[in-house]
Amino acid sequence: MSNVVEFVSFNLKKGVLVSDFLLEADKFNSEFLSSQKGYISRKLIVDGEMWADSVLWETEEDVIKAYEIADENAVAREYFSFMDGESVKVHFFSVERSY
Repeated sequence: MSNVVEFVSFNLKKGVLVSDFLLEADKFNSEFLSSQKGYISRKLIVDGEMWADSVLWETEEDVIKAYEIADENAVAREYFSFMDGESVKVHFFSVERSY
């Protein structure tokens, strides 16, 4: 079974300060995401106005479980509140090869 990359691209809501968002992103990672079963690593990347979370998971089942829990978690909901919901795009990729 291969690892899974969760790739979520998004824009920030108008008026959101990047410094505030980055503080919340750190909190989301340390207080929620990194403690989820199957979490391996995360990269938060940016290109101009477009941001993306690239998260490596052990299995697709782990990703699904984390999504279910996130809806009930205050830290996760706060992190998501910084995103322009209409811009969010989610993709899941199976890792074919690692170099």
